[in-house]
Amino acid sequence: MQLGMVGLGKMGANMVRRLIRAGHECVVFDLDPEAVGSLEDEGAVGASSLQALVDKLEAPRAIWVMVPAGPATETTVGQLAELVASGDTIIDGGNSMYKDDVRRAATLAESGIHYADVGTSGGVWGLERGYCLMIGAEPAVAERLDPIFKALAPGQGDVERTPGRPSGQGTAEAGYLRCGPPGAGHFVKMVHNGIEYGLMQAYAEGLDIMRCQGGDTVSDEFRFPLELGEITELWRRGSVVGSWLLDLTAIALQASPDLEEFSGSVQDSGEGRWTVQAAVESGTPAEVLTASLYARFRSRQDHTFAEKVLSAMRKQFGGHVETGS
Repeated sequence: MQLGMVGLGKMGANMVRRLIRAGHECVVFDLDPEAVGSLEDEGAVGASSLQALVDKLEAPRAIWVMVPAGPATETTVGQLAELVASGDTIIDGGNSMYKDDVRRAATLAESGIHYADVGTSGGVWGLERGYCLMIGAEPAVAERLDPIFKALAPGQGDVERTPGRPSGQGTAEAGYLRCGPPGAGHFVKMVHNGIEYGLMQAYAEGLDIMRCQGGDTVSDEFRFPLELGEITELWRRGSVVGSWLLDLTAIALQASPDLEEFSGSVQDSGEGRWTVQAAVESGTPAEVLTASLYARFRSRQDHTFAEKVLSAMRKQFGGHVETGS
């Protein structure tokens, strides 16, 4: 299948590479000509502008926008809307606010243009591991784009089928799912990231408690100089708290036991705030997720080892570099 990709950053470029490996044709554009040239060398068709990208795609076109959420996405979608035709589909794979997706889908529908929002999880590891895709689209749109989603997703791999789940029950066990109409994909991804905040905070605080147990604030008889790298390695095997986030924490601690290169200033990309906002709007208690968001706010003023662990995890799964101090 043919797909246009706008935005060739850390995730967009690797998504193109994964699609090419699966036999799909990708027409690519980025404001950085070098990024386009690099992927041309790997088999993609380069475009020098959005207009050129549209011209090189066959109708009905499918164009995936993978640029930062906010003004960049809004501008790109608006520009594409002026260039594509009725029956074409614009896909937002960034981390947009779901309410923006609902608005965009309604606006584009007036011109017969389809819209899909795809919450994409996988970070810098997605090229090899695949991407977990949370899709918001009308059923016919999701069905037409299925070959793209299937190629990007991890597939069932070696993950065992959930006991009692019949074979062939939807696409979720392959790593992608149409969650509902436009807006639903990014809503699910938003909550996914809110949960991520809570999980990361729990790991970070637990490791900080163990680290402090070897410090001067604890009496000699109860002081344990624990090796956190070895403990995270231990927990990766057979523990009920095992997870990919724990795997990444173990990698970070193996490389730097004291995480000295991290200040502990932890940023938030927006989804955590929106998750808490959605909880307020629906009257849903969310104590842990809210507390984990506030902990990130505090980290920018007073850094602890726990915040260094959070920063290390963010760098591992998403390539996020600390900003500020």
